[in-house]
Formats: sequence, C-alpha cells, structure tokens
Amino acid sequence: MSTLYKHEILKKLQQSGEIPVSGQQLADDFSLSRTAIWKYIKQLEEEGYVFETVKKKGYILKSQPNSLSPDKIKAALETAQFGEQIIFEEQLPSTQPLAHQLAQQGAKAGTVVICEEQTAGRGRMQREWSSQKGKGIWMSVILRPDVPPYEAPQFTLVAAVAIAKAIEDVAEIRPQIKWPNDLLIDGLKITGILTELQADPDLINALIMGIGVNVNHETADFPQEIQTIATSLKIQTGKEIDRAVLVARILYYLEHYSAMYVENGFSPIKKQWEEYSCTIGQEIKVTTLREVVYGKAVSITNDGVLKVQLPDGEIKHVISADIEIKK
Repeated sequence: MSTLYKHEILKKLQQSGEIPVSGQQLADDFSLSRTAIWKYIKQLEEEGYVFETVKKKGYILKSQPNSLSPDKIKAALETAQFGEQIIFEEQLPSTQPLAHQLAQQGAKAGTVVICEEQTAGRGRMQREWSSQKGKGIWMSVILRPDVPPYEAPQFTLVAAVAIAKAIEDVAEIRPQIKWPNDLLIDGLKITGILTELQADPDLINALIMGIGVNVNHETADFPQEIQTIATSLKIQTGKEIDRAVLVARILYYLEHYSAMYVENGFSPIKKQWEEYSCTIGQEIKVTTLREVVYGKAVSITNDGVLKVQLPDGEIKHVISADIEIKK
C-alpha cells in the first residue's frame, strides 16, 4: 500500500503523547478507512515502533526506533521545501554521487539523500570519512541558490551555522566552528561539511552539500587513528540523540539560512558564524595547495574569506585551505 500518509499518522501519534488517538479519528483526519489506518500502524510496528492499544480509546505511541527513515524525518520537519523528497538507503558508498546524479536529473532544491552507513565516505581533499552504521547522520542535500558560482564556498559557512544551531537545539550543547568546514566540541571533530558544485560559467545549477555528523558513537566505534581527534554528541552529552529529529532541525536551519543568504548576502549570517567560531583570534597553520603559512586568524570578510595576519604584519586573504589551530 502507499506510504503517503504514514509520516502524518506518526506525527499525530507523537504529538498526542500519552493521550490515546482513536483509529476512527485518524481515519477521519486523513479521509481513510479504519482498515487503512490499521495497515499503517502494522507497517510502523514492523519498523520497530511500539504501540499500546487502549480498548475503545485508541493508540498510544510508547517507543520508536532511532532510525533515519523518511517517515520519521518527515514527521519532525518544519520546513517549506527541504526534506519534501528524501531518498533513503541502508548502505551507500557515499551519498554525494547519488545526490549529484539526482541533481543532474532535475531533483528540486531541498532533496535529501541519506543512509545508515557509508562504505566509502569522504571529506575535503578526498580524505576518508568514517561512517559507521546506525551511529551518525550521513546525508547530502541539493541546493539550487540563485547566486553566481564564485559565491558557492560561502554556503559551507552558511551550512556550518545551520548545523551548529540545530545541534544546540536538539543536543543542548554548543559546538564551535573551525573555518571553513568543521564543527568541534572541546576541540574534537563532530561534523564535516563537503560542498560540491554543478555550474555553468555564470550560473549555479546545483550545490551538493554533504554533511556528516557523529551522533551516537562510543569512543570504540571510531577507528583507533582518529579516537583522539573525533567525538560524538553522545560522548559529549552522555545521552542518546534522536537522529531523525536532528536531521529535521538541520534541514530547517539550512533552508532558513540559505534563503537569507540569497536575499541579503553573508553579512547577516556572519555575526552568528563569528559567535560560534573557535578560529578567530587563534594562532593557526594554513595549508593551501601552493604553500604553508603561519599567522593569526583575525576575522572573516563579508564574503567568508579568512583574514590571517602573518608575523611581519601582512594580512593574507585565504579563500580555501586546511587550517590547524596551534595550541
């Protein structure tokens, strides 16, 4: 049967808490038969949802799986467009290639590709990204902003603010942004952002925003070589985080801030980026494709370019680089 109403039914049951919702009420709300409602409930049970049936009163949702199913994400969404189309797979090499393919085929802005496990996840500079099954958020979001291609790198900074705010809302812990594309907690990496471009010389066709968030990992879940530099929300907060709720919140802020950027540029978002930043004011090592320099990160411009003061006082403008904060 169609799953068209499943996330709406789930949302009603989530919102009702301990108050039973009758099958007849759900049938009336969605113009469905009682049998159709029963079938949807059975589908949800097969996916790991647990219901209490109260005689002559209805259903109470008692527990739900910590999954990334489209229905669970959509039940938590508060967006106008982002997340309307969600492509979910249990396993992918990486979400980026499939998102690229869908974007080339005309998928609309806000389309999400998400999976439980990546077998060949990657970050910037083709680095490997460890993506354990059922532990994190591994997704790509298609954006179609009406801005020129040279502004594409700024969307990494926009996404960083969106993810930071979502983490703060859901996990109640404040991450810091390390320019240009990492989020840290206590100096340990929790999120990476990979922004890739499909464009003509003067027009962005699509931005493919790859987002990886370490959510419910234990320390032992990370490969040994990154256990001293990576962390998760669970490690930092001591509690399990509902990944679907976090995905929905990321999409909410990503939609909000990307629209704000298109309307007003980076300037109104810059202040929030600076408030989350752990880079500004720090002595850093800057590695570009051409050189390695040392200096102090003094600010970012309204274009999102990092300004680094070198030992001789010269101000260097850094558009793209890896940086290491010197301790």
